[in-house]
Amino acid sequence: MRDRAISGSAYLLSTLATAVASVLALPVLLAPSTARRWADLHHRRAGRLLGVPADGRRPRWRNPAWALAHIAVGLPLGLAALICLGNILAAAVVLLSWWAFTPDTRPTLFSVLDVHVNDWTTAILGGSAQIAVLGAMALWVLPALARLHARMCLAALAPSAHDRLTERVDVLTRSRVGVVDAHGTELQRIERDLHDGTQARLVAIAMQLGLARETLTDGQDTVAALLEQAHETAEEAMVELRAVLQTISPPILADRGLDGALAALAARSGVPVHIELADLGTLPATVEAVAYHVIAEALTNVTKHAAATRAALRVERARDMLSITVTDDGKGGADETHGTGIAGIRRRIAALDGTVRLDSPPGGPTTLAIRIPCA
Repeated sequence: MRDRAISGSAYLLSTLATAVASVLALPVLLAPSTARRWADLHHRRAGRLLGVPADGRRPRWRNPAWALAHIAVGLPLGLAALICLGNILAAAVVLLSWWAFTPDTRPTLFSVLDVHVNDWTTAILGGSAQIAVLGAMALWVLPALARLHARMCLAALAPSAHDRLTERVDVLTRSRVGVVDAHGTELQRIERDLHDGTQARLVAIAMQLGLARETLTDGQDTVAALLEQAHETAEEAMVELRAVLQTISPPILADRGLDGALAALAARSGVPVHIELADLGTLPATVEAVAYHVIAEALTNVTKHAAATRAALRVERARDMLSITVTDDGKGGADETHGTGIAGIRRRIAALDGTVRLDSPPGGPTTLAIRIPCA
């Protein structure tokens, strides 16, 4: 209760100060850039008081309008706090030092009643009563007024349903472009792998079998050597083709589920990986596939770029949100612009309306946090 009273009183006094500043600097605050910074300041203050994140997205016209509303509402609420707290302090001064004033300048208590203090009885009883009444107001009323102003501030500056819809359309448009680009890149990669790898080996097999047919009369040893080369080349082609197909739809997901697939990824990782896997329930196949691919890419990044000695993977589900966290004790300083694979991860996650947060300070550790809707 005391903490709420202190924070509420401080909030209202600072509101009074900023409201007065708004009156003095109103022409400046009507400029769009200044108005936005001023509104952002109050938005953050209100969010901190209420313990909620402040959303800075809002139309520009609301920022100048907020400056005017802040003057109209902030001034009376701030003055109420100042009068309340000021009279508590005045009552304490009267209670302790009324005798130091001359008879003509003796202070009064309860301004409305105009109670003059001329003796200790009046000072003690009147001063204590005023402190008690105004103290109760400071404990109960001022925090309520502060929270009322903060809620009004957040409501006035929050984006409307139309604003949210507009931003949502923008996000979906960007994510759709990213998905199309990622799909095109993936098709190009598959075509390149098949053309440069599997197709080349199949051509080599055909040539080797042709040579074997032409040298049937040369002896069994020559034919056997050519057939052995063709057999080895065919096996290599099958391995490459299997690897390409796994990048499209990993069969291990169908065979062993996401739990088993992640265990296999950890076992193949170049650094030891500690896995914490909660009960995920039934996930959509698309979510499972995307989760598998992004975790595989993240562990590959750890092996290739992080210079780490160990990594940790945590996968859990909270209602309709799948959370994936990959951490390592490497050198940190991951830069998305230098081909660390994070851009590809972001495109995959954006396709499912998810979020990606990378925290990689120089010196480490690196944390990759991913959230995917999985309703």
